[in-house]
Parts: sequence; structure tokens; C-alpha cells
Amino acid sequence: MLGIGAIVIGARDFPRAVEFWSAALDYDVELGDDGDWAFLTSRDGRGQRVDIMQVSAPAEQRRRHHLDLDADDQAAEVARLLDLGATEVPEWRYEDDANYIVLADPDGNYFCVCRS
Repeated sequence: MLGIGAIVIGARDFPRAVEFWSAALDYDVELGDDGDWAFLTSRDGRGQRVDIMQVSAPAEQRRRHHLDLDADDQAAEVARLLDLGATEVPEWRYEDDANYIVLADPDGNYFCVCRS
């Protein structure tokens, strides 16, 4: 099964983005261990999670919004999505402990399939 885990926003001014989006949505904020991620969740538990990640590239140089899809069986979902027309993003550089795989939809929009 596949579900939207989060809508991810890349931000160069990370503190300002966290401040803006948490206030705009009236969401609670939890900062990641490294301080370069923030996880925003609705106070009533019904809204979609929004994650903000620190980026260095300007918006014109890098896609800054994408979906994180949570998968119970990551390998099976990646195979299914590739059969549906998604493509792998071979130039993506993964961290050693990455729990996600970056794919592109048929129009070239990136999204991540994450182990849930």
C-alpha cells in the first residue's frame, strides 16, 4: 500500500520557512536531529504532514517541492510505479542511511518512495 507521507518544501531560509508555514497552517513543529529538517503536523491530527528541508540551491536551479510516499513494501511499490511509467533518477546522490528512493513521474516531477 502507498500513501502520502508528507508534502516536502525545500527552503534556503530554513528558520523563516518553518516560522511561516507553521504559523500559516497553525501546525506544531518538530525539528530533525541534524537541524536541517522540520516536521510540521496539524494540531488536530487530521491535516497532511508538511516537511521543510534546508537547501542551498535557489529555486530556479532545483525542484523544491515534492511528495514523500510511504510504502509498506518499498521494493514492490517502486517496481509497480516503474511499470506505471515512473522513471529512476540515476544522478541522485543518496546518503548512506537513506530510507527513500527518488523517482520521476512521466512528466519529470520528482517524488520519493519511503520505507514506512
